Amino acid sequence: MTYEIRPIGVVESSLTDRASAPKQGVEGAGDAWLRFDPAVADGIRDLAAGDEVFVLTWLHLSDRSVVAVHPRDDPRNPLTGVFSTRSSDRPNPIGLHRVRVLAIDGLRVRVAELEAVDGTPIVDVKPALDATR
Repeated sequence: MTYEIRPIGVVESSLTDRASAPKQGVEGAGDAWLRFDPAVADGIRDLAAGDEVFVLTWLHLSDRSVVAVHPRDDPRNPLTGVFSTRSSDRPNPIGLHRVRVLAIDGLRVRVAELEAVDGTPIVDVKPALDATR
């Protein structure tokens, strides 16, 4: 069985090299733009500066054959199954990034601390709900 995921946009970031990008956004990732396809314009119309959202990406530079890694790429760490890690190398390399919306400019949404590299396809955006919503 196969499933099709179609990108709804792309990340525009100053991060261009996967090897030197931070592992998590809070580890030094800068702001980035999410550029959305015009076909999904209505989907972003209610986003606002200050919103916390999850951005799901397709980590297109990842190795899909990997099922075990040394966490944080440190060989001193024990070999661990990827489903117990945040490794970008995995059978279905879906990235999950919690970010804060900083600004909106048409089909572009500026977010804080996104560790995805430039050109990473966006597959979805979901609100980060708290206990009251």
